[in-house]
Amino acid sequence: MNRLKFLLILIAANLAVNSGFAQVGINTTTPLSTLDINGNLTIKEIGIVNANVLGSASFNGGASGSAKPIDDGVYISLTPTFGNVEFILPNAVNVPGRIYVLRNISTTDNAILYSFGGKFFAKDSSNATCPLCPGTTTSFLTLPYNGLLKTLIVISDGLNWTYFF
Repeated sequence: MNRLKFLLILIAANLAVNSGFAQVGINTTTPLSTLDINGNLTIKEIGIVNANVLGSASFNGGASGSAKPIDDGVYISLTPTFGNVEFILPNAVNVPGRIYVLRNISTTDNAILYSFGGKFFAKDSSNATCPLCPGTTTSFLTLPYNGLLKTLIVISDGLNWTYFF
């Protein structure tokens, strides 16, 4: 009976130790990361207008003073319209590690991006300044309707947002 108890304890200990180093492989038998995918990955996208998809709609901005919250999806197409150009990210503290890819798909209106919490830091800066408004502390970012800055990647570090154009 003691041998059986010892064997069960040994198996339980082995499982507990190995579960701490768990790696999941999809289409691979030897995962090299916590999640190792050998194949394509599709992430949830929202906001892209597609007449062929039933029920799809654009992710429209909020009226001035009431920004449209961004709280779902990864790749998000923003559709600002005259007077409805504001979008707001969640508080960076509440979503550490979250990544958004935002694209202004309008051809006539800038999209203005705010945050419920956390400042915006450029990828190569330790100062919260806006590349489109030099010398000022940023409380928002602008994604223009024309030019090279239509797409923005933002990543929460658990305190602030780091952005890449």
